[in-house]
Amino acid sequence: MDPPKTVVDLPKMPKVPLGALRALIIILLVIVAASSAIYTIDPEEVGVITRFGRYVKSTPPGLHFKLPFGIDQLTKVAVQRQLKQEFGFRTLRAGVRSQFTNEGYESESNMLTGDLNAAVVEWVVQYRIVDEYRYLFKVRAVEETFRDLSEAVMRRIVGDRTVNEVLTVGRQEIEDLVKLGLQSLADQYDTGIRVDQVVLQDVNPPDPVKPSFNQVNQAEQEKERLINEAQSEYNKLIPRAEGEARQAIQQAEGYALDRVNRAKGDAARFNALYQEYRKAPEVTRKRIYLETLTNVLPRAGQKIVIDDDLEGVIPLLNLEGKPVPQAAGGSGG
Repeated sequence: MDPPKTVVDLPKMPKVPLGALRALIIILLVIVAASSAIYTIDPEEVGVITRFGRYVKSTPPGLHFKLPFGIDQLTKVAVQRQLKQEFGFRTLRAGVRSQFTNEGYESESNMLTGDLNAAVVEWVVQYRIVDEYRYLFKVRAVEETFRDLSEAVMRRIVGDRTVNEVLTVGRQEIEDLVKLGLQSLADQYDTGIRVDQVVLQDVNPPDPVKPSFNQVNQAEQEKERLINEAQSEYNKLIPRAEGEARQAIQQAEGYALDRVNRAKGDAARFNALYQEYRKAPEVTRKRIYLETLTNVLPRAGQKIVIDDDLEGVIPLLNLEGKPVPQAAGGSGG
């Protein structure tokens, strides 16, 4: 026997007037249209409007309007913000003590140098978007393309240099060359990107060869130290020797000049004396004789003057230079 059926009376919906329903739909459409038509661009951005996928215009910062219901699409491009791409590592947390990781990015950082050595190169490219139209419509997947260009240029520049240049003295040059090469390719591809800076974050030899590389560096540093010490000793001794040599040369030149001048003076004195001698030979001869005696006699020892007519003077002369004994005599007292 079938159970008795229960009939439930549902409450009847109130009838809405047709005019009110139309007004409600119109209000909803106006709200949706207004929300999709009004947009705001921040100070560091530019708005790009496309209509059915085609570029229409670019709008500056501020409040703007566009066609609603998806007819116009808005894309915001940060043209005043400096962007960056990291290679060989990623920043986990930025701050006073930033945290980085390089796990899983070895394929980006492992490179081969020009002297067939391996190096681990980690770098950062800082750039800005200067042309929003080219950035959005000229190149498909522009960020990935720009990343590939950066890696290609870095590998080319590193491959043209030795490992010592890459790790030490050539880092600044590499940064400058990569910046110029990357900017040239970015312009050729119409990316609308301007490269601000390329920074080599960290450059090291691979972990398996680090001990050997450190030993080589220590040997090169020791070599440079010895060269600097030798150069210092050279700078200390060679200028002194050169100065002493110049002094000896100047002394010799001065001595030679003095001898020449003295010789010329003696020759002139002799010529003048000869001219006077020719005028009065006897007087000049006598004067020379007297001048010679004047110079010689003071240097002579005991001088004895003997008259030509004196005879028997030999016993009286002390020819051996011994003192003459005095005659003994005297009175006793």
